Amino acid sequence: MRLYRLYGTSACHLCELAEALVVTALRNGAQCTVEDIDISESDDLMARYGERIPVLRHPDGRELNWPFSAQDVERFLAA
Repeated sequence: MRLYRLYGTSACHLCELAEALVVTALRNGAQCTVEDIDISESDDLMARYGERIPVLRHPDGRELNWPFSAQDVERFLAA
């Protein structure tokens, strides 16, 4: 099963919205695993994603940057 990563922080309302979209896609049958990564725990991740979160990262390295819709998430997780 493919592992995607959702980069964000716990104090980010947009990250909460993105997580809800991902959870909905998983409930609708997306065949993958999504790991939440809190970028505040890493200086490197803060430097890379700090102004772009939430970001959903595909196992092949592609990234889906906010803003994204439920349809965007479903297509991204299926690709």
